[in-house]
Amino acid sequence: MQWGFNGPITPNTPTFAIIYTIAMAKDLLLITPPFTQLNTPYPATAYLKGFLNTKNISNFQLDLGIEVILRLFSKDGLQNIFDHAHSNKTISTDNSLRIYALKDHYIRTIDAVILFLQGHNPTLARQICTFNFLPQASRFDQLEDLEWAFGSMGNQDMAKHLATLYLEDLSDFIVECIDENFGFSRYAERLGRSANSFNELHTHLQGKTTYIDQLTLELLDHSIKKAQPKLVCFSVPFPGNLYSAFRSAQHLKDKYPDIKIAMGGGFPNTELRSVSDTRVFDYFDYITLDDGELPMELLAHHCTNPIADDNNVQLKRTFLLKDGAAFYNNLCSRQDYKQSELGTPSYTDLPLNHYISVIEIANPMHSLWSDGRWNKLTMAHGCYWGKCTFCDISLDYIKVYEPIAAKLLVDRMEELMEETGESGFHFVDEAAPPALMRALALEIINRGITVSWWTNIRFEKSFGIDLCKLLKASGCIAVSGGLEVASDRLLQLIKKGVSVEQVARVTRNFTEAGILVHCYLMYGYPTQTVQETIDSLEMVRQMFQAGILQSGFWHQFALTAHSPVGRNPDDYHIIPDYQPITFANNDIQFKDTTGIDHEQFQFGLKKSIYNYMHGICLDFPLQEWFDFKVPNTTISPNFIENALNEPPLLTTKPNAKILWLGGQPMVTTIKKSKKGQGWEMLKLRFHDIADSTTATLDKQEGEWLVAILNKLSIHPRTTLTYAQLKTDFESHFQNFELFWYSKPVQIIRAQGLLTL
Repeated sequence: MQWGFNGPITPNTPTFAIIYTIAMAKDLLLITPPFTQLNTPYPATAYLKGFLNTKNISNFQLDLGIEVILRLFSKDGLQNIFDHAHSNKTISTDNSLRIYALKDHYIRTIDAVILFLQGHNPTLARQICTFNFLPQASRFDQLEDLEWAFGSMGNQDMAKHLATLYLEDLSDFIVECIDENFGFSRYAERLGRSANSFNELHTHLQGKTTYIDQLTLELLDHSIKKAQPKLVCFSVPFPGNLYSAFRSAQHLKDKYPDIKIAMGGGFPNTELRSVSDTRVFDYFDYITLDDGELPMELLAHHCTNPIADDNNVQLKRTFLLKDGAAFYNNLCSRQDYKQSELGTPSYTDLPLNHYISVIEIANPMHSLWSDGRWNKLTMAHGCYWGKCTFCDISLDYIKVYEPIAAKLLVDRMEELMEETGESGFHFVDEAAPPALMRALALEIINRGITVSWWTNIRFEKSFGIDLCKLLKASGCIAVSGGLEVASDRLLQLIKKGVSVEQVARVTRNFTEAGILVHCYLMYGYPTQTVQETIDSLEMVRQMFQAGILQSGFWHQFALTAHSPVGRNPDDYHIIPDYQPITFANNDIQFKDTTGIDHEQFQFGLKKSIYNYMHGICLDFPLQEWFDFKVPNTTISPNFIENALNEPPLLTTKPNAKILWLGGQPMVTTIKKSKKGQGWEMLKLRFHDIADSTTATLDKQEGEWLVAILNKLSIHPRTTLTYAQLKTDFESHFQNFELFWYSKPVQIIRAQGLLTL
């Protein structure tokens, strides 16, 4: 059953007045606690719901985060916030005083702005962009040149950016005056980070509920009363969801003691594998690890049909309290389901048209994480590479690699498009396999469907320009991948399997194909020197300067318990500070034997890339980004340029597939003559979406090529191997290589004659 609301959404509909109903009781209630994303649901509950539907287990899913946000950021919600702050006398800073002074402007505009960010009030963009409509506080102080960033006609995106600053001002007010733990994509995150002991979180939970807690619990009560579940399952992906999950579970235990409560998701999968503190089970009856489908199915059957002897129930990868101690129940011998057996994720129940698109900075790649609604799918479970030394490769979500057939993937895409009305897809793979991406692209093209999609990759050398063009033709708009430390020595130590030169060429190929590229960057990896940090920044600067990177993000290396570095710290010359583990076990504090304070580079690295993403300050000396002395770079100023000037490859594997994505050419026979001798040539004119191109060939060879292009254009599109093409050509002519690498054929290949 789906959410319903009283009446249509219009620009005059108060967001707080949208009242949701659940048609009938459900056995399971799947909840994502506050907060994850504003623009799209976190997909874990949708994955579980899709699976549970195949087992006829009644369930309902709820994104508590978006519900709380919509309650907060409404006319009544803001009025309550301002009244609460005033009555508690917490308004003290210049910024909060300014916002409070403008409270009537905020209250008057909030519902219209939220509706605009939900996509229901697009005409408001022009008014937002007049600069005298939205009240402005400190977030507007650093306002960039918006006409430069968005162009004179980019009203919708510019308005989203301004409305985002407006919401961030209100968020600052909430943090300063209402609840210091508030954040749009996290709540009380500090309590979930490196929480080796449960003491601090437990103590916090004994205190009074916060303003945000009260809103959360009120909305939770509403859903519990409607769904009447026997089992409530909290999916906790990040540390910033943990506190709200525990606070909600505490409330359920107190008010609905007959309901069983479970927790699963990314946080317990990585952090709670060694949980032993029995107080945790005062809040949760069960904690499941790794893939949740089979554990959830077994729990559902157990909680809806409990057996008399609870101690002998056979569960899968599930912690529970037994005989006064934490017990890991993995007694069920059943194997996990194959990826093909899990069903299509389902977003039914979630208020998809109420999510809020925001644009934090004027960068098209960066905005993908916060702007627009994306259906989430996975091409392959786990990582096909599985070697990076900083990664949790010992855990199942990385080490168990299982791809999904391209035809089944596109079946699921079409199902989700029918269910959600959205044709945008984010494949949330650890690293999407290039061969499967190719197969997926071909399947999308063969079915003739129009989609937009993006995913995470490794910068494999197999991403040649032709594969990138194929991906673009199928609807791929962006990729993100890890360059990590742009140093070949450290990339080898990381076992990344790439070099800086290779990454540069791959990002160039994606960029030339029209696909945006985001790089994850790292500093502070064990044994990294100051010189390597500065040289890594220079590599990144050159890549932005060359126009082959559109976005990036620096993060400091974190030592995790389940990574090769965490398991073998001596090999990486670090000294871990191990603590007794009774609760969470993932992040480990450590000392780097180099003695370098890597944190000092944080501000400069992030400031530099913020500017690079805006296309500015690329000629600044690297010293400009730091308020302390750093060494000059040892990297040649032409390093990336030289890496990109690779000679063309004039060899092709015999089994390489040849595919034609263009249309049929207009063919004209022309006559040539020289020194009294005449001959006929074939002029081929190709029209693509934006332009037209001509190529002139020998008539007989041209006629052969036109016939081949016609054969390759038959729908669904067929492919030939390079060897088949060569054999066919040389049955009529001589020296296929001379023909294939000739200038006219290179022109045609650029029009969509791909070698894959």
